[in-house]
Amino acid sequence: MSQFTFVLANATALLIGALQTLMFIRAILSWLPMLEGNSITEFIYQVTETVIYPVRCVLERFEAIAALPIDLSFFVTFILLSIIRTLLVG
Repeated sequence: MSQFTFVLANATALLIGALQTLMFIRAILSWLPMLEGNSITEFIYQVTETVIYPVRCVLERFEAIAALPIDLSFFVTFILLSIIRTLLVG
């Protein structure tokens, strides 16, 4: 693996790790409704929603998943990011 590829893979893995951290913070913030409307909370939701939304759109195509009372797109996105990160870092 060339040095450029190594640096690029590690930088991408670092960004994915930061995104996963923001997703974890988002999950905690969802339990605290008093923090809705806060600029930091809004930023975290905007950043993470750009990654979660495409997965949500794909999952909504499946009737069995769309009928569930919980939103699985968050969990599926987190797992996909974990797999990608693992493949990048090795």
